[in-house]
This record gives sequence, structure tokens and C-alpha cells, in this order.
Amino acid sequence: MDQIDKIIMQWNRERPELDVAPMALIGRFKRITKYLTSEMNITFSRHGLNGASFDVLATLRRSGAPYQLSPGGLMASTMVTSGTMTNRVDQLVKSDLVERVKNPDDGRGFLIALTKKGFKVIDAAVSEHVATQAKLTADLSADEFSELNKLLSVYLNKISGA
Repeated sequence: MDQIDKIIMQWNRERPELDVAPMALIGRFKRITKYLTSEMNITFSRHGLNGASFDVLATLRRSGAPYQLSPGGLMASTMVTSGTMTNRVDQLVKSDLVERVKNPDDGRGFLIALTKKGFKVIDAAVSEHVATQAKLTADLSADEFSELNKLLSVYLNKISGA
């Protein structure tokens, strides 16, 4: 029995007419997310990054050479607003991790590109990030990992259509 089970028992005692079963699932998601985020932030901070800056740099890196995207392409991949993306890019420009370059296909527009420093930082960070994620999932057997991954995919598709 974990803390979530205790909370559910208390609600069942106090409000037996309510079906609080979803509270258990969502409570566990929240606690897992908080723990995983905390552990991954430790990894990011070792590279001078946070979750937001890692997300932008990783998006550019995985886009392939020449490691640049339009601001709209970045927003679509990271699912943040224009203002949020502008702020993230501004901070990364100040740190010399990305630069704004003219878009050869649109004389009025620009692209966000990894700098050499940004490429080195994200390559090192993503290698450590993958190792951190492996450590965080290592306690699951191969079958548990596969089943949990499938169930979460089904659930995510049902609730978001994603």
C-alpha cells in the first residue's frame, strides 16, 4: 500500500458515494512526472540547461543537418506559444547555443540554428539524458516496460488524439 492508496481509502471512507478510482491513476501520474522531471533536471543542469532549453536544442539537433528550423517549426515541435518560444530562443542566443540566421527561402524571415557550442552541449546532454532515462526505467522488466509503454500510448491516444 502506498500513499495514493491511503488517500483513496480516506476518500472512500469520507465520501463513499464518489468513484475516486481515477484519482489514484492521476495521482500516480502526477507523482511519477514530478519524480522523473526532478531527476532529468539534474542531468540538464550539469550541462547548463533546463527542461525548456534542452527541449529547443534537442529539437534542433534531431531535425538533422543543418540543425535549423523556423520559429514556427520549433513551436510546432515543442508545443509552446510564440512568446514563450521567443523568450527561450533569446536566452539561448545570449548563451551562444543558437543563432538567428536569414531564411534563404524567405527574405523576411529567419531560422533558428544550433551554434557549434550548442551542438556540442546538446550532444553531450542528450547522451547523458538517455542514460538517465535508462536508469529511471531499469527497475521494469522487459515485459513490464513493453506493456506499460503500450498502455500509456493507448491512453494518450484516447485522451488527446495524439
